[in-house]
Amino acid sequence: MTAASQDVHAAGTGHTGRARQALEEAVARRAPIQLEEVIREAALQTRVDRKFLLTPEQFTAMVQKLGKDFRIMQIEGLRTFRYESVYFDTADFEQYRAHRQGRRRRYKVRSRTYVDTGLSMFEIKTKGLRGNTVKHRIEQDPADCGRLTERSMRFLDEVIAREYGEQVPDLRPVLDSSYVRATFVNPLDGERVTCDVELAYSNGREQVDGPDLVVVETKSADGRGVSDRALAELGIRPESMSKYCIGVALLNPQLPANRWSRLLKQRFSVPRGSRGPGRRIPKTRP
Repeated sequence: MTAASQDVHAAGTGHTGRARQALEEAVARRAPIQLEEVIREAALQTRVDRKFLLTPEQFTAMVQKLGKDFRIMQIEGLRTFRYESVYFDTADFEQYRAHRQGRRRRYKVRSRTYVDTGLSMFEIKTKGLRGNTVKHRIEQDPADCGRLTERSMRFLDEVIAREYGEQVPDLRPVLDSSYVRATFVNPLDGERVTCDVELAYSNGREQVDGPDLVVVETKSADGRGVSDRALAELGIRPESMSKYCIGVALLNPQLPANRWSRLLKQRFSVPRGSRGPGRRIPKTRP
């Protein structure tokens, strides 16, 4: 964990909003599914992802529509988990720009630590020819979360060469994020719904907290899962958003962000480039 992500974690646990309360109430009512079964039955590494921003009331209505087949992932008695991620990009944010421009050959590189279990993964998310998301990952030492090791760089080089026939440019850590997640799983068809609250970002100098909403991501084989239909019935449309790109845009107002300008203005109350409810972090990356 970087010094910045430690501050993000500390700040992220300092408030419990309505979204967190709605999430805790929803997961308490569901039958559990253990991690081993999730990995065996529902570990979609190639999938169609859709993101939604829900109010607590909309989230509760969605959960009610999921049906009894969906269970809540549980690990060692826990049903909500804090995630901490460090994202890597070039000095001029090449991959952020690729996402903003909608390029097909784009990818995200991050380290992710599951704080409550101690597991840490190095991950690369690529886009397939049909627009589906493919996740490639290897386990790593949690102490390596904020840096690129020789092993992770070899893995990254192999993936990008195989997927795109390209060389990887020089990357550096550019963004830390933290949030609390619960995962609904339908073991019958592998569909998953991740639900994130208490989103916070830092770049090592400043921090911003996200809105009191639930970031819902549906993950299914074809993008037409039960959760997608439930949200459509509620009149909730998917958002073109990336948690990484939103964080970069909020903390780097000099970068163009026209693809997410409406979302930033309407759903994220923190003006770009301002501290808002966050606070300045007096530490820099090692």
